[in-house]
Amino acid sequence: MRFLFLGAGAIGTYVGGSLAAAGEDVTFIERPETAAAIAAHGLTVRTKEATRVVRDVTVHGTAAEALAAGPYDIGVFALKSFDTRTALDELVATGHEVPTILSLQNGVDNEPTIAATLGAGKVIAGTVATAVSKPGVGEVVEEKHRGIGVALGHPLSVELVAALNRAELSGRAFADANSMKWSKLLTNLTGNATSAILDETVAQLFADRRTYSLEVAVLAECLAVMKAKGYRVVDLPGTPVRALAWATKLPRFIAQPALGRALGAGRGDKMPSFHIDLHGGRGRTEVSFLNGAVARVGAETGVPTPVNTLLTDTLEALSAGDLPLDTYRHDPDALLAQLP
Repeated sequence: MRFLFLGAGAIGTYVGGSLAAAGEDVTFIERPETAAAIAAHGLTVRTKEATRVVRDVTVHGTAAEALAAGPYDIGVFALKSFDTRTALDELVATGHEVPTILSLQNGVDNEPTIAATLGAGKVIAGTVATAVSKPGVGEVVEEKHRGIGVALGHPLSVELVAALNRAELSGRAFADANSMKWSKLLTNLTGNATSAILDETVAQLFADRRTYSLEVAVLAECLAVMKAKGYRVVDLPGTPVRALAWATKLPRFIAQPALGRALGAGRGDKMPSFHIDLHGGRGRTEVSFLNGAVARVGAETGVPTPVNTLLTDTLEALSAGDLPLDTYRHDPDALLAQLP
């Protein structure tokens, strides 16, 4: 298959580099300076089993240049959700054929956005459960191998799963795209917004009775919205999401230690993405596409979502500079006092 990756970030480099190492035809669109670095040094994909340096990839500096060299079977979006609209506009503006897009993005809004622009038959829902870090340009480290989910229903879905498996990426097909994407959303919510707002690790959040209750409420609201929409909680590759959902219904004295070990202690001092984005001064996070999606769909279905709404509004205000970063630092009581 011919793949076109929009960007060589952590997931794009990991998936694209692995596919290229397995013999697939892989092209990237990247900024000129990054494109030059990759062209000179290739991509490095580090796993526990091996370190692979991949040079057999093509890199273009613009969307027009890349699409002119098409056609491609699959375009891959591994972008932040707030970049989806811009990426689509850039592709369409070239006037060239835009391939079917595999969205490996977090959140539940990207596939509808892509379908509205390119057509319902031009998008495949995907989700990455494997944990990856990016220490440098063109270099990624597989921190925990789990796998990649791909929704069925598109003529290329089965072939795509096979390509992922040839690349040792543990592809797995899912019959229900919405259940797959919302189950991933459930895992993305855990400790993410609260960590950024309170400037605390996930382990700290789950060790404190107050913030533990807040985190359980975040998940419970998401589960209620999923139920209202008729979406099932499904296990993702290497990720027991159903156990996470089940744990929210257990008494605190049983669930808190278990969730603390599973979700907090295993991360060490590594902070969630919202914390990295907020305290790294990036000026925006994906909170409106994660917690905000729960709040929005909750409003549409009549499901109350006060906690996800509060976390969304608060983190948006902190990111925009409307609130000082230390407003709620290490002060869960002050944050909880904002709940209606």
